[in-house]
This record gives sequence, structure tokens and C-alpha cells, in this order.
Amino acid sequence: MILSMTGFAAASREFPGGLIALELRAVNHRYLDLQLRLPEELRVIEPQLREQIAARVTRGKIECRIGISQAANTAPRMEIDQDVLTGLLDAVAQLKQRAPGIRDLSTGELLRWPGLLSANDIDAESLQHLVLGAVGQLLDDFNATRAREGEKLKAVLIDRLTQIEDIVTRIRPRLPEILAGWRDKLTARLVEAIGSIDDDRLKQEFALFAQKIDVDEELARLSTHVSEVRRILGKGGQVGKRLDFLMQELNREANTLGSKSVSTETTQASVELKVLIEQMREQIQNIE
Repeated sequence: MILSMTGFAAASREFPGGLIALELRAVNHRYLDLQLRLPEELRVIEPQLREQIAARVTRGKIECRIGISQAANTAPRMEIDQDVLTGLLDAVAQLKQRAPGIRDLSTGELLRWPGLLSANDIDAESLQHLVLGAVGQLLDDFNATRAREGEKLKAVLIDRLTQIEDIVTRIRPRLPEILAGWRDKLTARLVEAIGSIDDDRLKQEFALFAQKIDVDEELARLSTHVSEVRRILGKGGQVGKRLDFLMQELNREANTLGSKSVSTETTQASVELKVLIEQMREQIQNIE
């Protein structure tokens, strides 16, 4: 399976008194660049979230956003523990009986007393467990969207590979005729320019130069690279870097074909090949 580095998924989970909203989006990147946007309540599980996402995604610039919304009737509020307050005031009263000069505790001192105030906060542990489970399901949806996009990219690449194979199939049988036409044309020009020439010496020079401009090897390597790209696409997995390398090799052969060209036909073939290879390279930048 081929995975695109571009993807998006969103989900929400209810909990007693509120709602968790999760969002995961990614674009292409050379390496894994993970950014988390979390509320303070979830900072403690950030390492676990990073590990969870990195186990399922290897490349791409990824942004994960998680937000918490609480219902109005469950918004955090401070409450006084009446038992603690009663015990504290009784203790102060007893001290004053023993030592009448002791002053009363101020309001600020009372409020700062450990355990006097409590907040109806969300159960942090339950919330964290809920988020970790939700992120796992979110990653399932996220990778499903990347897989669908990857299949589309694969179809585009296979179409371009077929066009490259068609060009090679068209050019290869024409090479002997192209070389013969080039030799006859050059011979005619030489005869016209300098009159008679040594036919044997001319044949030797033509043979040497024909070896230099022979592109059969480049066409063979183009076919080999195309076959390898097809094999990798069929195998699937994390293939983006390998495919990017093969695009460089394909482009190298197409450039050599153009530099050795002695006819407009092979020059045009080189240009067509480079256009197709560049189109493939752009698509491969989005493959994990």
C-alpha cells in the first residue's frame, strides 16, 4: 500500500460534562515534523501521544490539535470543604480559650489552608485515557485517507511509466535507421565540401563516432529503472525516498539521450521523457 504524506482526519469524543475535539492534518516533508497543540490538562501525556503518532506515521509535517470544551453547568468552580472549615474554626476557638491574645485567622489565611478549597475539575486520569484511545482511532481514519490519496498517486505514476515505456519502444527500433541516415547525410556534406574522401578511413571514423552516440544502453537502463519503479509501487510501504532516487536516475538517462542525440526524433524523445519524469517526481514528493 502506498501512503500519501498529505492527509486529514477529525473526530470528537464526549465525556461527562464536556466534549473533546481532535484534529490531525499533514503535508509533505522530508522528515517527520510533529507539532502538538494541547490543553494544559493533557500536557502530561504529550510523550505518549508523540510515540503513538510516530509509530503510525514516518514522514510528513504533522499537526495534531486537541481541544476540550466543558458544558456551562460543569465549568470549573471552587467549593469550600465545610468539614475542613468547621474543624479549622473549632481549632482556632480552642486555641483562643487557652491563649486569649491569639488573633483570628484572616480570610486569606483560611482560603490558603490546605484542603479547604476544592475544584470540581475533570477527572484527569479518565480524560487522558479517553484521549489516548481517541487518537488511536483518529490515526486509523487519518491513514485511511492517506491510503486513498496514495492509490491515486500510484495510478498517476503508473500512467507516466506506461508513457515512458511507449517512448522507448518507439525509439529503439528506429536507432539503426537514425544512425544510417545521419551517416549518409554527413558523408554527402563532406563530399560536397572537400570532394573525394578515403572511404575506408571515413567508415572507421563513423564507427568510432557511432559508438559515442549510441543510446541503446541509455534506453535499456530507462527500461530497467521503469521496471524497478513498477516493482516498488507494487510492493508498497515507505517507498518515497527510494522512488525519489530512481527519478534522479531516470532523469540522468533522459539527459544523456538528449546529449547524444543526432536527430530531432531522439531530441524530442528526450524532452518528452524529462517532462514525464518531472511530473512523476512532483507526485513522489507527496509519498511517504
